[in-house]
Amino acid sequence: MVNTNQRPLFLDLRRIHMPVTAVISIGHRLTGILLFLLLPFMLYLFEMSLRGPEGFEQAAAWLAWWPMKLITVLIIGWYGYHLLAGVRLLLIDSDVGSDLPGARRGAWSVLAGSGVILLVALLLIL
Repeated sequence: MVNTNQRPLFLDLRRIHMPVTAVISIGHRLTGILLFLLLPFMLYLFEMSLRGPEGFEQAAAWLAWWPMKLITVLIIGWYGYHLLAGVRLLLIDSDVGSDLPGARRGAWSVLAGSGVILLVALLLIL
């Protein structure tokens, strides 16, 4: 009997090449989760800085520590990526760039724009 089913017989995740639009979509979800999980810590630092001059100095001392600088750069990069990917999705919902070539251009634009945001944050903070 000849198998006419065209589905793959095994799933090897190392050999699957996802399109850039899928990578952007997965990254948008992951950055949203990461930013949501880091929100209490960011709000705590913000609240600490508003307590008074002593609290502001303590928050500034925390943010002057090099691992915190790195985390701050990553958070800014994640926010930039999440924002650009969200704008891309809003444009697709408005039927701008909803065709396949437009969606690919938009996905590459998100990657390029978030890379620029990350580099600017890196240069300003570190």
